[in-house]
Amino acid sequence: MRRSLLFKYFTIFSVIILSCVLFLGVVFMLFASQYFRSDKQQLLYRNAQYAINLTQNNLVSNDYRAVDEWVLKSGYSILAESSSTVVFLVNTSGETLVCSESTGCVHKLGEVPESIMSSLFSQGQYSEIGKLGGIYQGSYYTVGMELTDDAGNSLGAVFVSSSARALIDFLLEMIGMFLISAAAVLMLAFIFTYFFTSRLVRPLRDMVDATNAFSKGDFSVRVPVESSDEIGMLAVSINNMASSLADLETARRSFTANVSHELKTPMTTIGGFIDGILDGTIPEEKHRQYLRIVSDEVKRLARLVRAMLGIAQIEAGERQIIAKQFDIHETVLQTVFTFEQGIEAKNLEIRGLDVGKIMVEADEDLIHQVIYNLVDNAVKFTNQNGYIEFRFNGDGRMVYVAVRNSGEGIPENELNRLFDRFYKTDRSRSLDKNGVGLGLYIVRTVVGLHGGEIKARSEEGKYTEFEFSIPASRQIAEGGQKQPHGKH
Repeated sequence: MRRSLLFKYFTIFSVIILSCVLFLGVVFMLFASQYFRSDKQQLLYRNAQYAINLTQNNLVSNDYRAVDEWVLKSGYSILAESSSTVVFLVNTSGETLVCSESTGCVHKLGEVPESIMSSLFSQGQYSEIGKLGGIYQGSYYTVGMELTDDAGNSLGAVFVSSSARALIDFLLEMIGMFLISAAAVLMLAFIFTYFFTSRLVRPLRDMVDATNAFSKGDFSVRVPVESSDEIGMLAVSINNMASSLADLETARRSFTANVSHELKTPMTTIGGFIDGILDGTIPEEKHRQYLRIVSDEVKRLARLVRAMLGIAQIEAGERQIIAKQFDIHETVLQTVFTFEQGIEAKNLEIRGLDVGKIMVEADEDLIHQVIYNLVDNAVKFTNQNGYIEFRFNGDGRMVYVAVRNSGEGIPENELNRLFDRFYKTDRSRSLDKNGVGLGLYIVRTVVGLHGGEIKARSEEGKYTEFEFSIPASRQIAEGGQKQPHGKH
């Protein structure tokens, strides 16, 4: 049968509390018994001392010739009644001379054994819990003190006894009081334990409910954080996990949109050129030229898919960047050429491509994707009859590539958010209805993986510029190749 955590905790705590109470009861009884014995023994010794003083006074009054039995018996009786004891006087042979009991005295029926008397005379006193050598039928507390004359000679002994039954009665009474008190304490303890355990388990139940919701795809559930202890820390961790799972789920759902965003432009280019060949828009003598462009685009499309998967692998730490030396200026030229139709449709002026080789050391396919996204944005958002300008600069360690386009620009308060996943400015939403705001995020990811950075600058009504940096070729770093000039 399945048992809840509440039942287990409550049972464990209850067993612990019950065990502690029982242990406390046993210890308490042991100490109480020991205290009772010690207190009883001290009482008997005090009574024995009183009886010795009384007896010695009586002997002195009779010049140690004899004792006045009736006087001593009366004194012994008063002393015995006041302390629930029996007081009796014996001679050196152990024979009882005077006893506090009026009737039923058992002390005169036998003598105190010689071994007990010898022990008493050798030590001056005697104590035991027993039958006093068979005089008593049951167990008694007994103490004895030696009676001497002025010269120190032994005249006999005084014994004081009390039934050990009093201890049993005392313990039974204490046990009864303890059980009543323990029952009340245990009842309160069980009630508090139940509510405490319920409160302790409730956050765990909330966590179970939350994880069940997560398993069904609902990552909006959060666990209330009610403390700063380990359970509170666990609740925070579960909430953080839920946020991460929600982000992961969002990323998973956006993967198709991401692929669509990154693949639509090459596919449009391929479709446009093929349609132009089929409908005769492109002259026959240029078919071979444009078919080669289509072939290159198909190959690049395949590389692009691999690159996107590669980004996911790199972000997951599963893929290393494949860096090689290549001419980034040539990559820019090829990319601009693929946007020929869009550039001619807007009558755009292309500036800054009249430079020589600019060698860098990076993953060529991924950097091609960066340039492609930046040129794509530039063509989309440049005004009619505007311009797109490229600048290449370097500092020996890094190469800086800037893409500037004329147009309405971007408000300053939106510049810092351009590279966020899925973010689109208000203007881009109206001009680019099919995009999902992933292009610049991918650009920043790729540039960051190369150890570079990308910045956005804009002046409303004039221009927008994106500048990124990537590692320069080792030949540049070692002074073996001329660097590009300019400011960045």
